[in-house]
Amino acid sequence: MGRQLLAKSLDRPDETRPFPAKGRVDVVVLGEITVGRGVLEPGWRWSEHVQPLAGTDSCEASHTGYVLSGRMRVAMADGVEGEAGPGFAFVIPPGHDAWVVGDEPCVFLDFTGMDEYATRTTNRKGPR
Repeated sequence: MGRQLLAKSLDRPDETRPFPAKGRVDVVVLGEITVGRGVLEPGWRWSEHVQPLAGTDSCEASHTGYVLSGRMRVAMADGVEGEAGPGFAFVIPPGHDAWVVGDEPCVFLDFTGMDEYATRTTNRKGPR
């Protein structure tokens, strides 16, 4: 098979992973790449809203992305913290907690961490 353009709208995602009353992640799969758009409301925190879905002590996904609006703070397991806001590109290694800062939703795109994000990977049976 030759090379081809793969394009999908995040407004019509392949999957939506909701966090009741605190946001969602919309996901599209483009061949080997999974892209997610997170819309996280003020008060959202990984350890409160995603940890029960993931079943891990901290977020074990590696994220590479871009913040469109709002702000997010990240705390690594070793205590190092950082924050990203509008116009920031980010790389976040596994082993972290994160939360929305302020009273504006945080909207971001993620290009590496959405394949298994907010799912129980131990219960998965093969690729989607």
